[in-house]
Amino acid sequence: MAAKTPNPPAPAAAEGRDSAAPILRAATLSHRKPTRFRWRPDAAGRAELARSLDLPRIDRFTFVGEILPEGRADFRLVARMQADVTQSCVVTLAPVPARIDEEVRRSFLSDWTPPEAEEFEIPEGDSEEPLPEMLDIADVAREALALALPPWPRAEGAELGETVIAPPERRR
Repeated sequence: MAAKTPNPPAPAAAEGRDSAAPILRAATLSHRKPTRFRWRPDAAGRAELARSLDLPRIDRFTFVGEILPEGRADFRLVARMQADVTQSCVVTLAPVPARIDEEVRRSFLSDWTPPEAEEFEIPEGDSEEPLPEMLDIADVAREALALALPPWPRAEGAELGETVIAPPERRR
């Protein structure tokens, strides 16, 4: 009887896909070299990400980058986000495909303090935030995708009709 060979890995595993995104403890990040990460969620992970952003579907999603030491206690995240998503048309609710390919940058500061004023202006492109105890790559990716999505997706040919509002005396 021939020895049984182990089953080959499933295609998703061979491609390095994983539904769970890396969660990095800030205290263990290197202050000498970059900490690299890669998140390519499997179908279940993409479905969960789509649900969290109220999207009908995400067909492809990749978030690859590194966390670089900056100074004695701060870090900078630099990543490439690529995604093929489907949004709902704001007029007809028809599916609208979108391709996203963006660089994502965040600065995590150990001594970040929130502004004290009740109202304050956030500078354009500000990417500074407090250094969390645990850095969840899925949270960073979800926020980056939400910011990168087209805000008013429209299916081809979808148009808003003209709205006519009659004076109150004519509404009866």
